[in-house]
Amino acid sequence: MNLANRRVVVMGLGRFGGGVGVTRFLTGKGARVLVTDTAPADKLQRSVAQLSPTPGETFAGSIELRLGEHRLSDFTAADLIVVNPAVDQRANPYLAAAREKGVATTSEIRLLAAHLPNRRNVIGVTGSAGKSTTTAMIGHILGKRLAPTGLRVFIGGNLGGSLLPHADAIRPDDWVVLELSSFMLEDMAPDGWSPGIAVVTNIAPNHLDRHGSMEEYRRAKQYLLDFQDDKDVAVLGPGMREVFEPRTKLGTHMREAPAGPVLPLLVPGRHNATNAWLAVNACTELGLGTYECWEALGDFAGLPHRLQLVAEHNGVRYYNDSKATTPEAAMLALNAFEPGVAHIILGGSDKGSDFAALGRLARQRAAGVYTIGVMGEKIAAACEAGDGPAPIQRHGTLDDAMRAISSNLHSGHVVLLSPACASFDQYENYEQRGADFAQRVLQYTGE
Repeated sequence: MNLANRRVVVMGLGRFGGGVGVTRFLTGKGARVLVTDTAPADKLQRSVAQLSPTPGETFAGSIELRLGEHRLSDFTAADLIVVNPAVDQRANPYLAAAREKGVATTSEIRLLAAHLPNRRNVIGVTGSAGKSTTTAMIGHILGKRLAPTGLRVFIGGNLGGSLLPHADAIRPDDWVVLELSSFMLEDMAPDGWSPGIAVVTNIAPNHLDRHGSMEEYRRAKQYLLDFQDDKDVAVLGPGMREVFEPRTKLGTHMREAPAGPVLPLLVPGRHNATNAWLAVNACTELGLGTYECWEALGDFAGLPHRLQLVAEHNGVRYYNDSKATTPEAAMLALNAFEPGVAHIILGGSDKGSDFAALGRLARQRAAGVYTIGVMGEKIAAACEAGDGPAPIQRHGTLDDAMRAISSNLHSGHVVLLSPACASFDQYENYEQRGADFAQRVLQYTGE
């Protein structure tokens, strides 16, 4: 579609700017854009500020805001609607009314795929867990190894900011790494698009409220592979050959990650070793050597808030795992370290979780358990119900817990923020909680 002077509705600006990139892209193409979001203006100030032109920048199109509500007439009168993948298009009344009027819908990721100059140079990553880290690892390797050659690497999709404002600058020989969620892939299916290199980390029940069944969820992930050909590559996590149906030839064009790292990683845990293998396998398809790819990962410290190494001081490592908002995620983090090593901080706001299994594991494996927030007492009780040597301490805030931990540390220990809870009792979001932890680490260590 020629976007010049077309009426385009962007459904969802987002408190963290999720709709900013596509809005700027559309106005750059001359579209008359209406951004509509049910959140009020005072909750969207940061995102709205990003819509203003930078000094010296001019928009060929225009931007209008409709905040605090959606209006049916905006959707039915549009030429095109850009829908956030989190919106279930089958159940949304505004989109149903638009479809009745014949209004076309798309999404940011579909617009990006349509504007990329060379799908062969796209690496797409999906999976139930580990896809963000694997995407970041691939970008880290390629950034270090391709930069001297003059080739550029762009990272986007579900990870990082929008690539749409950069789409016209991406050259056919540049590389693009995209994290693709099941929602994104389901939305992209009508376009018949798959990346040249497809990576599937794993699959486990997730988003079944949206997809309806495990088979439909698997089907959405399968779209990553469905439109590949025998010149493309599928890189699959352990056990995924039995779950998915690659369209590529077997052999060099279909690879499965082995276990165990070749070189030491800063990010701990067996799951991160598997993520690294997947990243390395994908990057070797570009002609890079296996060892040089592992070597490039040697200083990969992890994604923010996902078992991210914040600092190492006097033999103690500090890890920010604030994105671990479920007991299962916190258990995965705790299992990444040897027993008796990690001082773990648990607690936050309630998500209706059962902490019994986490309590048993923490009592057995942790060097100490320090609970905080609204759910701190419940988690402490779950830990005390288990058997093991780990002492349990109750604290109100993260700062209180950090002060207590600082007097119990020895070389070889780990301080781990992996709360198993949401953050909303004391923080705006998990990012703010993780940033507070990092700030206190730097305060206490002087690093």
